[in-house]
Amino acid sequence: MSVFKADILVLGSGVAGLSIAIKSATALPQKRIIVATKANESESNTKYAQGGIAAVWDKLDSFQDHIDDTMVAGDHLNKPEIVKMVVEEAPACMKRLIEWGTDFDHNTEGEIDLGMEGGHSANRILHFKDITGFEVEKTLLEQVDKLPNIEILPYHFAIDLITDHHLGKKIDSSDISCYGAYILNQKTNKIETFLASSVILATGGIGQVYAATTNPVIATGDGIAMAYRAKARIIDMEFVQFHPTALYQPGVSPSFLISEAVRGFGAYLRNKAGTRFMLDIDERAELAPRDVVSRAINKELIFSGDPHVYLDCSHLDMTEFKKHFPNIYDKCKNLGIDPSFQMIPVVPAAHYLMGGIEVDENGYSSIGNLFACGECSRTGLHGANRLASNSLLEALVFGHKIAEEIIQNRSDLKFTFEDIIPEWDEEGTMVPKENVLISHNRKTIQNIMSDLVSIVRSDERLEKALDHLNYLFQDTEKAYEKSKLSPQICELRNLNAIAYLIVNQSIKRRDNKGAFYSLDNL
Repeated sequence: MSVFKADILVLGSGVAGLSIAIKSATALPQKRIIVATKANESESNTKYAQGGIAAVWDKLDSFQDHIDDTMVAGDHLNKPEIVKMVVEEAPACMKRLIEWGTDFDHNTEGEIDLGMEGGHSANRILHFKDITGFEVEKTLLEQVDKLPNIEILPYHFAIDLITDHHLGKKIDSSDISCYGAYILNQKTNKIETFLASSVILATGGIGQVYAATTNPVIATGDGIAMAYRAKARIIDMEFVQFHPTALYQPGVSPSFLISEAVRGFGAYLRNKAGTRFMLDIDERAELAPRDVVSRAINKELIFSGDPHVYLDCSHLDMTEFKKHFPNIYDKCKNLGIDPSFQMIPVVPAAHYLMGGIEVDENGYSSIGNLFACGECSRTGLHGANRLASNSLLEALVFGHKIAEEIIQNRSDLKFTFEDIIPEWDEEGTMVPKENVLISHNRKTIQNIMSDLVSIVRSDERLEKALDHLNYLFQDTEKAYEKSKLSPQICELRNLNAIAYLIVNQSIKRRDNKGAFYSLDNL
């Protein structure tokens, strides 16, 4: 039995996981920290974040304005005390990133160039061109390299959390504790046991449960699904944000994101007739919150029968546009679209989950020893709809809070108990001769969710989706039990759980709030 012990086990290597590891490792140099990630260490949702990080940086801006904007975007389902905490700690987090080496764009006066995005009442987006997430991820990995007590294990796929259930204990769900995780080493195809006194889920989002998403192929909701199987409290899964402006490329996944900042820069949304339809929808027009813009585009497409709308940048200063959005410009040019005189075809795509593993102000989940951070967590910051560029901010602030909690209150914990952790019981021995059935079921889940559980929902659609998903669940569980485990079958199992949670919690919501909209709640 391969058993690995650490003081801190982090599952995920995006901004949430790495920021926790760095701060903890710096303060606790004698402690061993393991970061396990299913792909290479730089592959995460963080890497693909284009827009930037929201923080009150300008003297003309205020914490209260940022708080108000966040609450309005979240349709006031946010937790006010969490919003206040995150907003007020944002500048310190930005200074920490800058100290670590993160490069943000500066204006001609040498000051940090602050962008504007939908839902914000002031310019407060710190950014690096249109690859802010990539820049932050690079900076964090450089810091990790300087800390010898952090070990990153790429291509290690977490299968399940180790809890009291694995010890044969029959206990109330409120008393469950986590002791580590069973992890598939993809290089050896062996399932190994990782134990730690503090376990952090920082596994990212769920976008791949939909056919059209801006999320990378690794975003299959693994952490939420593992926590759900371990009986953690999972809430607000009905709130899935669709980014209004993904580049229209049928059959391409993930979709290329045309950043919110492009509309903040002054781009217009138009239909095929050239009409700026957002002017009749909301006084903020293209800068309305994402749920408003996505529903407006959805309505426009249903009415017209067109496959997409357009983003018009032709009236903008193209020299400045190329400077701010070099990758977006190059992507369009490579597809034969010149933004200086041609409009960019765009459609909404699944982008971000506001719900997830419920955590408190220190990042604790409802399971002992288990924290969650980043998109897999539900902190209460976003409410029913995330304000643009608050996601990386949330991960940084809660990463800081979790690290502080471990440093101050958990640094002396030892992994000592009498029970013996059992070795993973791999009952299935059959190696599938082909993966077509797994890929077929994965595509089926994605199509069910995109067709029936998308921007606009209804009771009839949700019930139909649940019927389909129940069949797929049974089919997937049969395959899981008899097959030798692989990332593909585990991701399918996780996607099925995520889809079920979204549908089930959508059925229970009887009012339209933020990103959730049902025809039966009008």
